[in-house]
Amino acid sequence: MQPPLGLLLDVDGPVVSPATRTVAQALLADLAALLDAGVPVVLNTGRSVAFTREHVLEPLVATGLTEAARLHAVCEKGGAWTTARPDRVDDARTDLSLRVPDVCHSLLAELARSYGDALFVDHTKQVMATVEARSDVPLARYRGRQRAFDAELLAGLTAAGLGVRLGDERFPDRDGRTPWRIDPSVIATDVEASTSGKALGARRALELLADDGPLPHTWHTVGDSRSDYAMADHLLEQGYAVTHVDVGPLPPLVDRPYAVLTVPGLADEQAGAAHLRAVLDRILG
Repeated sequence: MQPPLGLLLDVDGPVVSPATRTVAQALLADLAALLDAGVPVVLNTGRSVAFTREHVLEPLVATGLTEAARLHAVCEKGGAWTTARPDRVDDARTDLSLRVPDVCHSLLAELARSYGDALFVDHTKQVMATVEARSDVPLARYRGRQRAFDAELLAGLTAAGLGVRLGDERFPDRDGRTPWRIDPSVIATDVEASTSGKALGARRALELLADDGPLPHTWHTVGDSRSDYAMADHLLEQGYAVTHVDVGPLPPLVDRPYAVLTVPGLADEQAGAAHLRAVLDRILG
């Protein structure tokens, strides 16, 4: 039987609090109820499999997933993925063609020593290289330090001969290529393959779900940043009906060829929780 809906969820923001890096038990309970009601859920995130397993997947397994539950996570923007079972979370699978060069990791580690007052290296990444905001530092201070860090990171990567993108700017290598990207977000800066991203994550999500059952025709994608719209873009291109739910602090994009919703008065994990509860109430009638 075709599922009533599919959910493609960013992790930081809609599920995990950007401020505390924790997940509310009520939100996890609603996700478990949606899975039990036959709604496939795929987490599509820049987070590592290790982080996603610890904070979301294993707590959901602990609620008592049924055999019918279809729960996957595509992590590191398409570079790694896993599946949750009623009794375990599978080992991660990775696309090593997306793994950044070793110089990215060494440069991040070197720079982080000078910016340790605001950020730290995420050593759980298998494909990307990432620094993350310290949770005890105000975001306004982190963002100022992040801008300076990103400028030094760009200078270091280009000096090492890598072709890099940052925003709309391109800094090609000697062959005119820019295979790598610096991607700053609300609480992190990633160095990643230019071909990675939320659209790749959505493509992998469809592949994972196609292996375990029928695909939904209707989808909700939920995210807190501009890059998350790529999830809905990809689903629409594949012929699915999609609604994007923007839970970020910025005004939503209004020029999309699909419905874009917000949760008035709420943002981040509170908005994500409210939307999931509304979906659950509608499905259960």
